[in-house]
Amino acid sequence: MKISRIIAGHITCLVLLVGIYDTASAEPTWEAKCSSYGDFKQNQNPSYQHMNCLLTNAALDANIPPEVVKAVASKENGGWKQFNENGQPIVSTDQGIGIMQITNQAAYDQERLKYHVTYNIQAGVEILKSMYQRNDLPKIKGAGPEIIESWYFPVMAYNGIKPANSPVYKSNGLNNTEAYQEKVFSFIEKDSYLNNSKLVKLDFRSEDFEYDTSSTENIVFKKKEYTFTSPMHASSYHFQKGDKVSVAQDNVRLRSQPSTSSASTTLGKNTTLIIEGTFLYDQSLTSINQFVWYPVRTEDKKHVGFISSAYINKKTNTQPVKKVMWGKTELKLGQIGKVTILSNTNLVKMDSNGSLTTVRTLKKGEEYRVYNYKSNNGGLYGVGGGSYIQKSSNIKYETPSKSKLALLGQ
Repeated sequence: MKISRIIAGHITCLVLLVGIYDTASAEPTWEAKCSSYGDFKQNQNPSYQHMNCLLTNAALDANIPPEVVKAVASKENGGWKQFNENGQPIVSTDQGIGIMQITNQAAYDQERLKYHVTYNIQAGVEILKSMYQRNDLPKIKGAGPEIIESWYFPVMAYNGIKPANSPVYKSNGLNNTEAYQEKVFSFIEKDSYLNNSKLVKLDFRSEDFEYDTSSTENIVFKKKEYTFTSPMHASSYHFQKGDKVSVAQDNVRLRSQPSTSSASTTLGKNTTLIIEGTFLYDQSLTSINQFVWYPVRTEDKKHVGFISSAYINKKTNTQPVKKVMWGKTELKLGQIGKVTILSNTNLVKMDSNGSLTTVRTLKKGEEYRVYNYKSNNGGLYGVGGGSYIQKSSNIKYETPSKSKLALLGQ
């Protein structure tokens, strides 16, 4: 974590520091939920599943999705370790301490950050939560803290809202896959969802962020709220006994024990399961699985066992949503306009160097939803999937009326 050093002269920062210090001075109560793993041994790392339990419960206690906290820990400290092979606290070259790599946080006891695993985790969780509570970061419309995607900007701020973490490159508007928060979200997809599910991505524009690439000053966020056009992901750690869930893909293993080494039965996609109790951690202490196991039974009661949280979704009885038509196309949430093709024109993609490559030819009379606009190359209308229609006399751009937007609830 490379969050900038807080200047004591700012009253708001001072209040934040005092609040953090008061909380951190108390012993965390969530630690007791992992007591079955035994006592900590001096200058030794807990087992991987003990650490999994600690990170999970610290996150739940702070009302943060455990998927997010675990991914931050993975990005900061790939092995979830507090101590190195010599039993010394892990301190990075930029003075980041321990599993959560706490940096530039004078409000915390620096020695305890080094030698107390739970204190280090508690500090990291508190700092991350304080980022969520900031008013200068963009918000995700309609998303509460249980929604993983709502933590995109707080995760960014955990490392620092510096130009290096801009979601897009200012020069060409392309996605910055090297940004800290992008890497954290990749860890969520890989470790919590086993690449079974992709988190929803926003269509950012260069104009959304103001910064100087040659400066270390913070990014100024010009857009304060974003809307997702696809379903977001709620944390998988809140299922209760009796909840109905569905299997997310084909050939998922229903295990006889909470372990990938136990016997299994194969389930198909959309199989309905009933949650039978609280989640469990992997039986093998050395397992590097970050997900948890839920005891379940099939709705027809033919099978019982344990299923990975990576492979289940909450089953909901959704009512069909009435379509809002706008010309030939359906108006969607997050859509800012539409393009009508007046004369045949090209659908293009932007290369890494900013040049345009033709994807295919769009025919006269066709209409396309527009989700964002880039000023590059004379103007580009983003129509989804990383594709654009170049601004020209061959097209007509329109924005939806207030009455149309009202039908969508915007």
